[in-house]
Amino acid sequence: MRGTALTRLTGVRHPVVQTGMGWVAGPRLVSATANAGALGILASATMTPGRLRAAVREVKARTDAPFGVNLRADAADAGDRVRILIEEGVRVASFALAPSRELIGELKEAGVVVMPTVGARRHAEKVAAWGADAVLVQGAEGGGHTGEVATTVLLPQVVDAVPIPVVAAGGFFDGRGLAAALAYGAAGVAMGTRFLLTSDSTVPDAVKARYLAATVKDVTVTRAVDGLPHRMLRTELVAALEDAGRAGALVQAVRRAAGFRRLSGLTWRQLVRDGLALKHGKDLSWSQVLLAANTPMLLRSAMVDGRTDLGVMASGQVAGLIDDLPSCAELVERIMKEADETLTRLTAVR
Repeated sequence: MRGTALTRLTGVRHPVVQTGMGWVAGPRLVSATANAGALGILASATMTPGRLRAAVREVKARTDAPFGVNLRADAADAGDRVRILIEEGVRVASFALAPSRELIGELKEAGVVVMPTVGARRHAEKVAAWGADAVLVQGAEGGGHTGEVATTVLLPQVVDAVPIPVVAAGGFFDGRGLAAALAYGAAGVAMGTRFLLTSDSTVPDAVKARYLAATVKDVTVTRAVDGLPHRMLRTELVAALEDAGRAGALVQAVRRAAGFRRLSGLTWRQLVRDGLALKHGKDLSWSQVLLAANTPMLLRSAMVDGRTDLGVMASGQVAGLIDDLPSCAELVERIMKEADETLTRLTAVR
């Protein structure tokens, strides 16, 4: 397969992106992805600025290949984090929410590729008008916070609406999916759950086993965690949160918020501010506001500590289709081989 607009823009060999998953996309996974020729994205929302700089330098020590960093555009210190990326020479800035026109301009002036993640056509049109270099569009099949429109409907909408490269996310795990995305007009695909389930991922083995055992029906969308639609594995904790009354939910939220505040270095004021930013005009209770701000702690319990009973496990629907733990090098090689075979087969049909 020849290069695409994504590979030319970012300098990677293959049009595959490993998404910036909190507590999962650390230096080891990102560097392994980069060395495999794909675009690894470092997750920074759970890091202090100092830890972010150290993590970027660790990735650079492990690979000479381009990589990116995912930022929360609505974080109180987003500007400081952007300057770290510029100072450290990071190739790509990825955003979980649409960044401001000012942040996009600052990054572009420094030569950093800006690639926000969106879940609606109008958001893609907005960031494209503000100067974003590419856009990653996630359909409802994707893990974590998600929308209601399936990738197969959302992707062609966005491809037709914006003049910049579009990366497809939500429901991709193999080379057939990459070929399908290219057929829709995308410049590549992004995968989260598939890279989480690799031997290079630092997620505890017991947690990986829980993912591998899941069927497509074991992946659910719930609002119980932070009041927003959140796709994850169905677990006892998710069921408990859905059944908890407001008082019980508030007690849990305060306890977990305190833990995240210590890890992140945020003040209570900043924590609540970030939670309110996630509210986005929705009618959330105070417990949901706090949970929105400290959802990283729920993820950390599972993804770092291995406590599936105390944490949540964000997951794309593709978890029900994955049954192995290849290295990133093996995974990317397999994806590209399958994509080439699929495209060759389609050419023969024509």
